[in-house]
Amino acid sequence: MAGLIRDEDIAIVRERARIDEVVSDYVTLKNAGGGSMKGLCPFHDEKSPSFHVTPSRGFFHCFGCQAGGDVIKFLQEIDGLGFAEAVERLADRYGVQLRYQEAGPGEAARPRRDGHLRPRLLEAHKAAAEFYVDALGSQDAATGRQFLSERGFDGEAAARFGVGFAPRDGDALYRHLRQKGFTDQELVVGGLVAQGQRGHYDRFRGRLLWPIRETNGDVIGFGARRLFDDDRIDAKYLNTSETPIYKKSHVLYGIDLARRDIARASQAVVVEGYTDVMACHLSGVPTAVATCGTAFGDDHGRVLRRLLQDHDEFRGEVIFTFDGDAAGQKAALRAFEGDQNFAGQTYVAIEPDGLDPCDLRLQKGDASVRELVARRVPLYRFVLGNVVGRYDLDRADGRVDALREAAKLVSAIRDRSKVEAFARELAGMVGVEIEEARSEVRRAAGRAARPQQDRRGRPAGPAVEAAPERPPSQPMPDLRDPRFSLERETLKLVVQHPDVVGAATRDVDGDDFTHPVYRAVWEAVAACGGPTAAPATEVWVSKLRDNVEDGPVAHAIGALAVEPVLSAKDPDRGYVNAHVFRLQELTAMRRIADLKSRLQRTNPVEHPTDYNRMFGELVALEQHRRTLREKAIGGDAG
Repeated sequence: MAGLIRDEDIAIVRERARIDEVVSDYVTLKNAGGGSMKGLCPFHDEKSPSFHVTPSRGFFHCFGCQAGGDVIKFLQEIDGLGFAEAVERLADRYGVQLRYQEAGPGEAARPRRDGHLRPRLLEAHKAAAEFYVDALGSQDAATGRQFLSERGFDGEAAARFGVGFAPRDGDALYRHLRQKGFTDQELVVGGLVAQGQRGHYDRFRGRLLWPIRETNGDVIGFGARRLFDDDRIDAKYLNTSETPIYKKSHVLYGIDLARRDIARASQAVVVEGYTDVMACHLSGVPTAVATCGTAFGDDHGRVLRRLLQDHDEFRGEVIFTFDGDAAGQKAALRAFEGDQNFAGQTYVAIEPDGLDPCDLRLQKGDASVRELVARRVPLYRFVLGNVVGRYDLDRADGRVDALREAAKLVSAIRDRSKVEAFARELAGMVGVEIEEARSEVRRAAGRAARPQQDRRGRPAGPAVEAAPERPPSQPMPDLRDPRFSLERETLKLVVQHPDVVGAATRDVDGDDFTHPVYRAVWEAVAACGGPTAAPATEVWVSKLRDNVEDGPVAHAIGALAVEPVLSAKDPDRGYVNAHVFRLQELTAMRRIADLKSRLQRTNPVEHPTDYNRMFGELVALEQHRRTLREKAIGGDAG
């Protein structure tokens, strides 16, 4: 077949292309030990990372969905490219000059880019973005510059975010891109140009433009703001329509600028508009992103989860900013329904005066935007508070109705581990006993399940009041459940490397381990004098086993002694501290949650002494948690 890329050039591409760099454009990778890196798989939805990349071998593999291959295969799968197209993109990135096989008799050699639409569309969008940026400095764009200035954005800010202007001429961009060699088909399919009865015309005219980019910085679309009264399109904002490279349910404005800060801070702030993203970044909140002409959905959540490294072992934080009006409350409810997609915490930040981040920065300064994010409240509490607030809780029937309505939301949560905490919060909000709230949540779950049973063909039958339910006895959790991976890794260090652990665990106790078996292992360690009293490793393991009866705890000690530590090198004090202090931080977080729950149920007027005492304990605990976090991150030995 004529026009194929030469095998030796493909080999050079494979050799030069660093798979960890390429994958990191789409997935946040962390060291997994043994020369491997891991993250959340981009090819299927998961809450614990099973996607591994081995840079030394140039391969990736997901133990969850079994996807795997080399760097070329990764690009093919992630971006839907053909083999040659993926090779060409990597060659461009790593400076490899590709050669093509000689054409046979009567055959034409395949031009490098012909037949590959995606790279051409990306090139067209890059050229369009540059054209729009240049146009922002024209006389025709004075209104656009004034719009930015009135919102506190100068020329430097516009340049930082690539803001541009679409000339009011009907075909200025079309003529510019045609001169650069792009075809009518490429411009129409890419959404930059439309075709009418009189010919081709620019999709955006007389509007301020924001480039929408992928995580790797490629421009794939635009958001356009109306400026002129005579604009024939009334919509304030227009966005690129669906194209082969632009899917609005998968893109977030600002993700290219925020991705590294999101991964570093384990936090993402979701705002509502392009200017809000600009305001946040300029105010010192560089983790802000926004959806593009659509509500925040499950696919957006998957994008953030991969960047946040949000899973049961390492939980991220997502903060939504909504207006305080009815529309904002509706948006918060939608976000609450998607809350279960995140392993970490979701919050909402509402400005009391109803100002969005852009107006807030303009009226009150940069610090006020940072304070808005810092004053976040748990999303579930905000949503439940809105539902409960619709009813008169001074009336018995009002409390019944509020409890019944809010219980529907609580019962719909798929993550059953969160239901108990939500039910307790609900009891405090409505002013009923905790067991009454639990019972109503169970009844709401039963009412939701019965119609599903009927749809499966089972007879509905008359409604019968269910007998009080007894919670079923829970089986022992799997020791390898990702929820306990931090406990497992910490104990592996204690069992295998007691000399490195040393006194780092002096403040650790049984309450730091939530799995009963791991708690028992730690109690055996403590009974033997702790890591500082450990003899040689082989003797230490035997001593621990001899201190427990034969059974699950003894088996766990044996497994902990032979399972490799998840470190690429011999663990040092920094690696130990990162695990030990993170373990203690999680304990502090559990105690903070318990204390907040008690505060929620305590009336400060009726019980001021208890309330003030608990509040003081909460402040001290929060300071302790922050100290532990700093030590975990910085490897401080204390």
